[in-house]
Amino acid sequence: MKPDVSLSGLFVPLVTPFTDDLRLAPDALARLADDALTVGGARGLVALGTTAEAATLTAEERQTVVRICAAACRAHRAPLIVGVGTNDTASALTTVRELADRGDVSAALVPAPPYTRPGEAGTLAHFTALAEHGGLPLVVYDIPYRTAQPIGTGLMHSLRRLPRVVGVKYATGAIDAAAMELLGSPAPGFAVLGGDDAVISPLLAAGADGGILASANVRTADYAELIALWRRDAAGPARRLGAELARMSAALFAEPNPTVIKGVLHAQGRIPSPAVRLPLLAASAESVRRAVGLAAHIRQGGDRGDTDTHQAAA
Repeated sequence: MKPDVSLSGLFVPLVTPFTDDLRLAPDALARLADDALTVGGARGLVALGTTAEAATLTAEERQTVVRICAAACRAHRAPLIVGVGTNDTASALTTVRELADRGDVSAALVPAPPYTRPGEAGTLAHFTALAEHGGLPLVVYDIPYRTAQPIGTGLMHSLRRLPRVVGVKYATGAIDAAAMELLGSPAPGFAVLGGDDAVISPLLAAGADGGILASANVRTADYAELIALWRRDAAGPARRLGAELARMSAALFAEPNPTVIKGVLHAQGRIPSPAVRLPLLAASAESVRRAVGLAAHIRQGGDRGDTDTHQAAA
């Protein structure tokens, strides 16, 4: 039997704010976490994802990030997912156990082991070890253009049969036959969360349960609304909002994630600096300017002609 973890809706993979001299800015992170769950209406948070620059954080900083995000999620009774990305199964197992021991983490977000390319049998063995011995629900992170390890349809079916695997962040870069098969054969206790921001709207239209979306750092409430619109079958407003958010997302990903997102958040006065740690470089002023403009001109619900929404909700 699957663990009872509610993974539908919007999850925001928070950036890690830094000061100009590259120190962690915990107060800014706490504000981002609280805003996402209150003003933005997100269902939950993701800590230590790619967007958080987790690979460049010290062990102490990672603990601080999880503590801050967990506090916000406790205050709002929201689920917290924490990224566990490594190609060492033993190390991943230790981390998952530590997160389980905290008692305030809902699930671990785990990619296929990156760089090593262990094959599908090795990938299944990796997740099986974590599922059987980690003590925490797992969300598979399917992102082959980062890991170099694809998860084929057969492997995905095997993974979702594991008792503690409760979902997938689906970020393959395409909505193809494999995606349609996954969405067309839902399994109890297994959520499909879109992870490619630019195509989240059609994935939701095809039946995805929600999304883990870096762009939602910038326009959280709009992504939460997009998910709600598709759930209510308000196709017209959903398509219009989805198209606007896709344009903004393309601008936010014009340079490596999360450099443009941090530039926009800094321009909005929400974080103290746009700084990122090497090997990332700060986004160009032109990329930030374009993204700020697109984010600022997304129309509010009443301007999109959302009568369809009200009729569907009635």
